Amino acid sequence: MPERSFHEEVQQLRVGKGEVFEGEGILAVTKALLQSGVSYVGGYQGAPVSALVDVLSDAHDLLEELGIHLETCANEAGAAAMLSASINYPIRGAVTFKSIVGTNVAADAISNLASAGVVGGSLIVVGEDYGEGSSIIQERSHAIATKSQIWLMDPRPDLWKVVDIVERSFELSEASNTPVMMELRIRACHLSGRFEANDNRRAPMSKRSLIESPVFDKNRISLPPATYVQEKLKIDVRYPAAVDFVRERKINEVFPGEFDDVGFVMQGGMYNHVISALRAIGLADDFGNSRIPLLVLNCVYPLVPDEIESFCRNKKAVLVIEEGQPNYIENDIKALLSDAGVATKIHGKNCLPMAGEYVGAVLIDGFDKFLVRSRPARLDSKEIALAVKSFQDNKRRAAELLGGPLPGRPPGLCTGCPERPVFSALKLVQEQVGKVHVSADVGCHSFATLEPFKVGNTILGYGLGLASSVGLSSMMKRPVVSIMGDGGFWHQGLVTGVANHIFNKDEGVLVLLKNGYASATGHQHIPSTGSNSRNQASEMDIEKALRGVGVNWIETVGSYRIGRMITALKRAILAQGKGLRVIIAEGECMLARQRRERPAAAARVKEGKRVIRTKYGVDETTCTGDHSCVRLSGCPTLTVKSNPDPLRRSPVAYVNDGCVGCGNCGEVAHAAVLCPSFYRAEVIQNPTFLDRTAERIRSAFIRFMQQRQRVVA
Repeated sequence: MPERSFHEEVQQLRVGKGEVFEGEGILAVTKALLQSGVSYVGGYQGAPVSALVDVLSDAHDLLEELGIHLETCANEAGAAAMLSASINYPIRGAVTFKSIVGTNVAADAISNLASAGVVGGSLIVVGEDYGEGSSIIQERSHAIATKSQIWLMDPRPDLWKVVDIVERSFELSEASNTPVMMELRIRACHLSGRFEANDNRRAPMSKRSLIESPVFDKNRISLPPATYVQEKLKIDVRYPAAVDFVRERKINEVFPGEFDDVGFVMQGGMYNHVISALRAIGLADDFGNSRIPLLVLNCVYPLVPDEIESFCRNKKAVLVIEEGQPNYIENDIKALLSDAGVATKIHGKNCLPMAGEYVGAVLIDGFDKFLVRSRPARLDSKEIALAVKSFQDNKRRAAELLGGPLPGRPPGLCTGCPERPVFSALKLVQEQVGKVHVSADVGCHSFATLEPFKVGNTILGYGLGLASSVGLSSMMKRPVVSIMGDGGFWHQGLVTGVANHIFNKDEGVLVLLKNGYASATGHQHIPSTGSNSRNQASEMDIEKALRGVGVNWIETVGSYRIGRMITALKRAILAQGKGLRVIIAEGECMLARQRRERPAAAARVKEGKRVIRTKYGVDETTCTGDHSCVRLSGCPTLTVKSNPDPLRRSPVAYVNDGCVGCGNCGEVAHAAVLCPSFYRAEVIQNPTFLDRTAERIRSAFIRFMQQRQRVVA
């Protein structure tokens, strides 16, 4: 049950030659894969390309018609390993995952694949999750490509160009017998547009056209002495073939401009940002025509020496726009021009920041520095200086109107999240047993490292919460508490953490958060969901898997039962000498639950059926105003408002209309022995005769008691 359904949009994937396709970037990439005649596709969810597998899952019927095998992979290494199908057979395949963390996990498979080489076109679509919108460490895929000698595409963000680059990538892969990686930035994934489609192609070898005889070629095995031959082929054969293909097919694009003594060389994915920044200072028109010549690198590795030389020759200065660090492309261009004896001055990180996302304001500042240094012959420097100053003045005025910098808004757990009460319990139990080191993990639960919980000392990788505790656990007075989600558990935590702990007889406490989905990436199905993406029963169980590798101390607790969770945590922490103790905190992701239950409830209301909705609130006369409940719960719907009592100044706690009725606030107040100000209410829609009668009796009794109280007073 992904966060968004593509059931309607996938009908666009059936359009044929001459028809117009209209949709988002991810849908366009999917269409390009189908037009390229792929035989198999696999992937692991991860922003910004997580929806690619969702789209393919929703297009299951179409994939079956074309004989395409779709695999929802356990992790990125498993996805990359699928491409081995193209090592010996002329079949095309594509896999997808998030970068750079996903490519790190897949690095072993990628290295072996690149060494052996491929016969069939092999494409790795990675989400280049770099910049302000990223949720991961800030690194680039470029290093992986250069290390393993695989070709890296970075298409200009225009749907027809993205589709073209996908199709050309398969051809490039086959022409050079090398896998190709294509990076998509988050804006490209959600870019909307249209392009003229082609017919979908059925692969000559597929689920509907089976391979009869297996192929064996010892030179394709990554073992010496074949590996030495493979390395030589990479450099002497495959690399030149790739350069020739990129040149001959004109993968990269040149856009002329009137100021031909300067130029910009950029990653393809930066094109839209660059044009917007140029337009803001009068160097591009509303149609995207730049007054400065542009070389757009849709293939950023390998570079084509004569393309670089041709563009830069006769220019006195060129700016290389390369987002992120290190400056691979800039340094390569400098080396190429030096070898060619071209004296053009190359600017790059001396004008633009070494690291960070190149948003409009950053680019404008960099362009200003470059133009001041290079001084194009026919460019009115005063005109540009005024345009830059006008932009900066507008930015400054906007900041003044806001009254200063906006406060930081760190990410947090969603309303009603079943993981929130677990961290409240972990925070409370430390008041009884003392402070513990918490080895955190990647996933929604990583937000607990921030306010108000501040629970989690380190994060090392997806599913590595337990594995990253072992270096410290033997030196801590109290056991290290490790966190892991069920997504991370199936991704690699079972092997790298749990099995390793049992094998080495290590001590520790593992809190395993079972919310049933890969929630942070859009609610994709995982083994503990109970079914796969095609709603077939998975018949896989976390507790059975734990017992299967030798874990004996296992306790399952409902996530929202904070009192029971505190007891279980205390028992696990104090059980020294018992090896690995695992607490499974079970509670379905509230967003997934609401997405399923709300439409059903709305339908029942519309039909006139009785529906009960639970809501929590705070008794304003009882609230003490110390806000401990807010600090311990952190729920977005638990906030404060002015105290109605004129004699009391402290704001009172207040539950707004966003409450989903999980009960966490009341559970926290009870477990922490806070004031008894929380109440639980049931909102009944389409009440029955009995409901109305009961309400009248309750109201009459309350009025009687209130009148009696006034008489006594």
